[in-house]
Amino acid sequence: MGLLSLGTPLAWNDAKKHADHVREHGITQFLHIWDRLKERHGDELLWGDEVEYMVVTFDNQERNAKLSLRQSEILAKLQKIVDDIACDCDNQSLPTYHPEYGRFMLESTPGAPYTGSLSDLLCVEPNMRTRRHIARKHLKPNELPITLTSFPRLGVPGVFTEPHFDPSDATSSHSLFLPEEITNPHARFPTLTANIRRRKGSKVAINLPLFIDRNTPRPFVDPTIPWQRNIYPEDPEAKNGAALIDHVYMDAMGFGMGCSCLQLTFQACNVTEARRLYDAFVPLAPVLLALTAASPLWRGYVADVDSRWDVVAASVDDRTEEERGLKPLRESRFRIPKSRYDSVSLYISDNWMNRPEYNDIDAPYDAAIFERLKEHGIDTPLARHLAHLFIRDPLVIFSELIDQDDTTSTDHFENIQSTNWQTVRFKPPPAGSEIGWRVEFRPMEVQPTDFENAAFAVFIVLVSRAILHYSLNFYIPISKVDENMRRAQRRNAAREEKFYFRKDVFPAGVPSPLSTPLSSPHSSGASSPIESNGVNGNIHHKPRKLQNCFGEVPKPETSDVFGPIEDEYEEFTLDEIFNGKGDQFLGLLGLVRAYLDTLEVEASELLRIREYLDLIEQRSNGK
Repeated sequence: MGLLSLGTPLAWNDAKKHADHVREHGITQFLHIWDRLKERHGDELLWGDEVEYMVVTFDNQERNAKLSLRQSEILAKLQKIVDDIACDCDNQSLPTYHPEYGRFMLESTPGAPYTGSLSDLLCVEPNMRTRRHIARKHLKPNELPITLTSFPRLGVPGVFTEPHFDPSDATSSHSLFLPEEITNPHARFPTLTANIRRRKGSKVAINLPLFIDRNTPRPFVDPTIPWQRNIYPEDPEAKNGAALIDHVYMDAMGFGMGCSCLQLTFQACNVTEARRLYDAFVPLAPVLLALTAASPLWRGYVADVDSRWDVVAASVDDRTEEERGLKPLRESRFRIPKSRYDSVSLYISDNWMNRPEYNDIDAPYDAAIFERLKEHGIDTPLARHLAHLFIRDPLVIFSELIDQDDTTSTDHFENIQSTNWQTVRFKPPPAGSEIGWRVEFRPMEVQPTDFENAAFAVFIVLVSRAILHYSLNFYIPISKVDENMRRAQRRNAAREEKFYFRKDVFPAGVPSPLSTPLSSPHSSGASSPIESNGVNGNIHHKPRKLQNCFGEVPKPETSDVFGPIEDEYEEFTLDEIFNGKGDQFLGLLGLVRAYLDTLEVEASELLRIREYLDLIEQRSNGK
């Protein structure tokens, strides 16, 4: 969660009057960034992780575990004492803690970004342990910071928070299950909750299929839903069909945005490399979601899904009936196929490997914004991406921030950008900062232990370097990525589902560098993995750092390397995607291990990295 603005938030009827203003000036602000930094090149690899905790209080007398709603008090204490705490890693700054949507949540990040050094790579787990230790040390004796994706009893009738509050006062969400006090008290969050509901024209409706066993009454009508409760006359959705039979019903933003996840952000060498990495991450998102799936329990029931994704998507779905295609377009501008929180709809790189046929789903975009960007010199893939994001309305506008200096501020741009919560996010440099072009990888569910979270973080970092080092091509049609997202959330998807994945991940017309391990990959400005080139006895040492700044693979001169895109992919198990499929595909872990062979890694470092990779291997093959 970024810096929270201070000011007076506008209710939806007032905020929507300024929507066009925010969109227009948001694009202006982006164009100032583009003009100033489009040629920026040579940034080193800097990266970081975000881990979200739930603070759980244990009532030993009542034998109950409840969510502690002391976020503000805890954060104030952590801010006060963190300067006196020593970090486990000498080369890392003290960790930082941030508020999140739920008043029971804490977000932690390293105090400074990691670099490309291998020592930093191995500092991730100690840093995560330090962050958890500091938080735990300054909680009450009966409180723990727990990394659970979803709290199993959130919204169960009775006592699930400390202190207890009744949901009858849920003025922003109108929820039947979650009290107003579950939400961070900062004005942004209740306003965001209320404005989503007001814009949509109804409460959000989340329905997960119930896990059915032989003791489940059929049809299953949830007895915990207060069907006759009519606190808010304008919101009688549950008894009018919003709650589905044989489903777990939830009705508030807090059920989705109260989930915890593990996210990673990478600084790229330049904007071109950021866009290449963004596109490569898009097909990886569903398989990492399936591999980290950790949330089968919702509102006290066992659901027939393992993942949070559709819950969060539905919890912030502000689309009107017209935008959802339930009514003809009259007042709304677009029919919008996806929620604001959903999978990516467009690849954005202008690299030759990104064939137009891959963008094969309906991704509406604002034609006027698209043309404005094109006239300014933005290429078609990036212009369409931004014009697609900007079909959305700004949900929270602070009256004091309506008029801004577009040359120095990016608040209007981020108002739209940061409320498009997708599996991968392309992040321009913030105003007035030394930070470069970045990419954020967002699908993974948080794991119970620091070792697991560190393993997935290290794996994604190494995958990102292998992608750029070998110029890997992961492109498949976006429609297949979306199908993979649906499959990733099914129960036991990691073992029972197959996923569309590219058969040959090396660029068309270019032989695999792994077939000749001592041949140089297509890189520029990065150290060669060649130990000896046999010419005049020149020796090139393997680098000790994870690299940034890689060159482009030249486009093949002939078009015969391009066949039908349907021939480029097939269905793989997760075991095959991660561990390989015979001679056909080396597997993501094989690519990572090959990349590690290009580095000078000490034996002790390699041993620890292998432990992380072994976890990924055993998770993906079912062991």
